[in-house]
Amino acid sequence: MAEPFDVVIVGGGQAALAASYFLRRTGLTYVILDNGTQAGGAWVHGWDSLHLFSPASYSSLPGWPMPDTPDGSYPTRDEVLDYLYRYEARYAPPIHRPVSVDRVERAEGKLLNVRTNTGDFLSRAVIGATGTWSAPFIPDVAGHDLFGGTQLHSSHYRNAAPFAGRRVLVVGGGNSGAQILAEMSLVAQATWVTLHDPVFLPDDVDGRVLFERATARVLGGPSAMPAGGFGDIVMVPPVRAAMERGVLHAVRPFVRMTATGVVWPDGREEAIDAIIWCTGFRPALSAFAPLDVIEPDGLIRVNGQQAVREPRLWLLGYGSWCGPACATLLGAGRVARSMVRQLAAWLASPTQDVRLTKN
Repeated sequence: MAEPFDVVIVGGGQAALAASYFLRRTGLTYVILDNGTQAGGAWVHGWDSLHLFSPASYSSLPGWPMPDTPDGSYPTRDEVLDYLYRYEARYAPPIHRPVSVDRVERAEGKLLNVRTNTGDFLSRAVIGATGTWSAPFIPDVAGHDLFGGTQLHSSHYRNAAPFAGRRVLVVGGGNSGAQILAEMSLVAQATWVTLHDPVFLPDDVDGRVLFERATARVLGGPSAMPAGGFGDIVMVPPVRAAMERGVLHAVRPFVRMTATGVVWPDGREEAIDAIIWCTGFRPALSAFAPLDVIEPDGLIRVNGQQAVREPRLWLLGYGSWCGPACATLLGAGRVARSMVRQLAAWLASPTQDVRLTKN
């Protein structure tokens, strides 16, 4: 059997690339296992008109800034994909793709065994960077299985063309809901459904401000900054145009679904052709279930980025619970810097304790 790696990274998106940038400086042996067929991670699956809500200068991975867009606007999905493709070409990280990781389990000699469809990879430590795209969340609404129309999560939405002339509900009050509603309203009879009235940020507030708010809140606690976060809607060009058309009005959620539509809180039934669920994601952590580290809430308890119940497992890119704003391009790099430094020191320590801690 081949010599074990020092680190195996599970996942090949932006978090994996950020970790790789700093790992390559440590002298540790490592490999990245990506189940995709090309560079870009979850960005490959974004809808066609998706825009970042930060400028290129604030959406970069470590080492090489994302080039500014020609007109200085927010980068599009295709521009992000081009950047990630060129970033890989520039640094040539040791990525194996497509490789599907089935499970991560404990092995002899204080090692972890990463089982894949192409064979096993032994490692002294594993970085989980599987993200959230493969675990879309759709709320459990009464009658969900009865509805005979189209239901699509935003993770599988590409463009509004298939919905032209149809009656569509866009469910979810974040940036994805706002952007998809904005373009859906151009071709369909679209209604926006949100739990609360959407919060639209001023034109001069974008992802840079939200990033710093999120970072300050994680570091200083909930009272460190005023309310507002990545759920607040940035006025990227399509959303601003929709605001000017007067279509960004939201209604409160329906109470149940029927075979042909939905029932609203006042008892009124409405026929609907399609529902687009812009209701977020959960961390894609199933590969780590054999390590018995997933808590009842679906997360893994961490100290920084290191799993408490399995110190050989480190996590990056899932959300603020494993690092301030680390699910963003810029945030992943900032957190990866400190994580890799701590991981390298931990691997070099003769007193590593890989026993499970008690709850």
